[in-house]
Amino acid sequence: MLNFELLRMKKILLYLLLFFVFSCKNNEKVYQKLQGNAFGTTFNIMYEDVENRDFSKSIDSIIYTVNKSISTYVYASDISKINRGDSTVVVDEMFQEVFEKSNRIYKETDGLFDPTIGILVNAWGFGPEKPIEDMDSIKVKELMEYVGFDKVTLENNKIIKLHPTTYFDFNAIGKGYGIDVIGRFLETKNCSNYRIELGGEIRARGVDPNKNFWRVWLDEPNTDGTRTLNKFVLLNNESMASSGNYRKFKVDNGGNKYVHTINAKTGMAIESNLLAATVIAPLDCADVDGYATAFMAMGFEKTVEFLDSHPELKVYLIYVDNEGETQTYKSNNLLMTNR
Repeated sequence: MLNFELLRMKKILLYLLLFFVFSCKNNEKVYQKLQGNAFGTTFNIMYEDVENRDFSKSIDSIIYTVNKSISTYVYASDISKINRGDSTVVVDEMFQEVFEKSNRIYKETDGLFDPTIGILVNAWGFGPEKPIEDMDSIKVKELMEYVGFDKVTLENNKIIKLHPTTYFDFNAIGKGYGIDVIGRFLETKNCSNYRIELGGEIRARGVDPNKNFWRVWLDEPNTDGTRTLNKFVLLNNESMASSGNYRKFKVDNGGNKYVHTINAKTGMAIESNLLAATVIAPLDCADVDGYATAFMAMGFEKTVEFLDSHPELKVYLIYVDNEGETQTYKSNNLLMTNR
């Protein structure tokens, strides 16, 4: 009788053990990986989810919604309609948030970040519209009359423009914002550990599969057009964005170089002494995206001065010194590690 009871107890313990093992296995969090195309570039997403869900369709829907709101490359988007002069468009919450973020950064950077520069972006040949041939200072001055974020307002969810010709271009902040919307979606699904990379811009939260902060390699441009990855940073619940004129530029028949970062103060497509700017901060990716763009127009000296009043920003800058030599600058709060 005693042996029978002992055998029964062993079986119960075995069942409990098997139940515990399978229960733990079913609750084991697995990192999912998603890849695809969005906003004219590619994305790579990794997230940890206890239910091992595939959010591909939801993310595709988010990308579609963001494009429908703020993409100048989508003819039927709200921003495209507004740019064509439609004053009846009632903008959604996405457009409103991007507008408010842009307005704040516009003021902080003394107008060097200005999404109403779109008419010059097109004129210089870097936008979706037909460029203007033989651009000169006279044509630039004429077009600058329609530039200025202080010439537009958001009232009752509608855009009011002082000049109907004013053309919005949120591309300098749009990729970062798209990343933020995807990240917020993952957070609503209780995914606290994730990294979203889209066209080089990144939003990272929590830890990677090895339970470390997310490691991200820094992109250093070479003079021959190639890129070198020999330094990395760890993102601790931070976003990262980079901007540079070493890939997006045009050279005319006379050998003149024109870059895609248009100076919102002058309307000119001439590069400053800052070749590339990487910005990292515990902010939305849209914010660091906007700062990186503004720094390219500011130039090296003004960027370093700007950082004195924004200690939350970490930067890695590549610039040309007074002797024409390429140099690098790292803010004191940025920790980097070599390969």
